[in-house]
Amino acid sequence: MSVRRKSIFSDGDGTAFPFSLGAASSSVLGADARLASVAGETVLRVEGDGGFGEMRFIEVLPGVTVSFNDFRMERCVSSFSTDCDVLCIDWCREGRIEQPMPGGSYAYVSSGDLKVDDRACHTGEFVFPTRRYRGVTISFDLSFAPASIAQALPGFAIDLFEVKRRFCREGRPFLLHASKQASHIASELYFAPVKVRKAYCQIKSLELLLFLDSIDPGAHAGGTEYYPRSKVARVKKAHDLMVSNLSESITVEQAAKDAGMSLTAFKQCFKGVYGSSPAAYVRTVRMELAAKLLRETDRKVAEIGALVGYDSPSKFSVAFKESTGVTPSEYRHRG
Repeated sequence: MSVRRKSIFSDGDGTAFPFSLGAASSSVLGADARLASVAGETVLRVEGDGGFGEMRFIEVLPGVTVSFNDFRMERCVSSFSTDCDVLCIDWCREGRIEQPMPGGSYAYVSSGDLKVDDRACHTGEFVFPTRRYRGVTISFDLSFAPASIAQALPGFAIDLFEVKRRFCREGRPFLLHASKQASHIASELYFAPVKVRKAYCQIKSLELLLFLDSIDPGAHAGGTEYYPRSKVARVKKAHDLMVSNLSESITVEQAAKDAGMSLTAFKQCFKGVYGSSPAAYVRTVRMELAAKLLRETDRKVAEIGALVGYDSPSKFSVAFKESTGVTPSEYRHRG
């Protein structure tokens, strides 16, 4: 059986590309995107909004591409679209992605979550609420992948078209939250040894397909919470005020009032967007800034504590140790 080498994920010479080469890389993820080849892998890098993102692509079989994703930015814009049959499996190792849903709401993909979609609605702005996302994506070009999988592993019985039919409905992605089994498979793929990464990715990609084929998507349909865009917008505005000046404290009650929401609704939506309660989130931001100032400046510990909202050096020291396991002075001297 012969398998043609060129798909939307390949340049025809076995080099993996994330999208059709008919479009320049800068049109895919914004004006500051660059495409390069590094150590046999195709790397797409994008910079902007005070951060950067990187996707490292490996074509493990014709029509089957694995990408290792690392974004440290708040948002990026994608203009990716395709008329081809595509099935994608995304696993989030760390961080969060805001997922626009049909009907004007959002869902959130967080650490340990698995997402399956057909990239039918992959054009637009992608938001990383915590400015962090790391994970892995397995992309199947259904024009080529079934034949190449059959050639590599005769007797592999999973029908990719049937998997797509079951999991990708009406442009709505399938989200599986915090599955230990899915995370076990995906994490092994993510940490595949470099020397055998391609072969390892082949095996784990097919193992994830077997896992999906074994579950009933309908049994997990009720596990996803959706948040109206209007509420999300108000929570984000309140979030910006809460972290804009960490030397001053805005109570959660005041933030909820400013957002025009009940305290319960505000806390619930905030946790949905940012992954933790408002108080825990602001405390984490404070400790991250304090750690940065301890590493990069000669400011006194008491001054740094005041800058992140602690009027008492002892309270700051206790809070910092609870967060990091060491006192501010120990952290600074540890280098």
